[in-house]
Amino acid sequence: MPRPRWTLQAEAVMWRNLMDIGMRLHCMASPSAPTPTFTQYIPSTISSGKGSIPLHFYVPEGYASGEKRLFPVVINFHGGGFTIGRATDDARWARAVVEYTDAVVVCVDYRLAPEHPFPIAIEDGVDATLYLIEHSEELRIDPHRIAYSGFSAGGNMSFSVPIRLEEEYSKRGITEKKRTDEGDSGPKQGTVVAIAAWYPSIDYSRSREERRKTNVRSDKELPKFFTNLFDASYLYPVKDVDVRSPWLSPGIAPDHMIRQLPKNIVIYACEWDALCAETEAFHKRLVDDFGKQVIFKKVMGACHAFDKTPNPFNWDPKIETMYRDACREMRTVFYGSTADEAVEEARIQGKEGPQGSMSPRIELTRLPHSNESLARVVQK
Repeated sequence: MPRPRWTLQAEAVMWRNLMDIGMRLHCMASPSAPTPTFTQYIPSTISSGKGSIPLHFYVPEGYASGEKRLFPVVINFHGGGFTIGRATDDARWARAVVEYTDAVVVCVDYRLAPEHPFPIAIEDGVDATLYLIEHSEELRIDPHRIAYSGFSAGGNMSFSVPIRLEEEYSKRGITEKKRTDEGDSGPKQGTVVAIAAWYPSIDYSRSREERRKTNVRSDKELPKFFTNLFDASYLYPVKDVDVRSPWLSPGIAPDHMIRQLPKNIVIYACEWDALCAETEAFHKRLVDDFGKQVIFKKVMGACHAFDKTPNPFNWDPKIETMYRDACREMRTVFYGSTADEAVEEARIQGKEGPQGSMSPRIELTRLPHSNESLARVVQK
């Protein structure tokens, strides 16, 4: 029998408070995570559940000093099963993107379940994207150099939001050709050029038990009370939710929707995670069926959300290396190169638009324990 929403809400609030404490500890370790440069609140427009969506901006030094150019933008979605967590949980990732990618980061505080069940989070992500595109000039961001990133549930959104965005364009009668035509006087449109997804949940058509059976280390799995809370809250009421919806399960979305995703994609999966198998299957589909430029990184010896430990004394340099590597891939897409000279040329010439692409490959990256060194196996 389904649990009443008020009991789900009470449990969610308790875990949100506990997670807030954990994330504060996580952000304390040196170098400490930054606070947002500024925050804007935007109204929801496409969701049936009206409300306000906070957008937290983290900006590079050139933006803060007033450089007269348009910056690429990375729109990020936090994890927490669509039920707990905050946009600022990913402040360390935002700092890495700002530093290594020279892009503006916008962390979206999408509304949470059970108060706001599926598909409100996805619709909030689309609203955030449309707002950034429509206000790109005043925000000094390039609407044709947009990337999505996200962790866990946010990793799901990094794929489902662009799928829902394309549907929104279609509803408005805006084709891809019209978006790229010179001199078009209609509403401003944007171009998504890359995705960076960390341990994403992308196939809700498989039950939690089916997913758990694929995990080689069941003792490292997320506790059932968490996943039960997440699913009961977000998929509410469950009888009315189509678990094969592309907004919920982008990993099994129809071909024409996957084809519309950007060609440049980075995916991090965790060996000890029930979501790893579906992520590997999605990677294979992206590459074999659609020829996407995918860099797939499987972190061996790592469990779900390995980068979010609430340790106030130590920020693991190996995780920083992973963040940096993912950021440099996006920098290649944004500027054509990871070199500082490419960014300087963009600043001088005011270049806009995607300038490069990723080199597809598979990497097995070991998360060391104790004094074990970082080992990487690259398969071209």
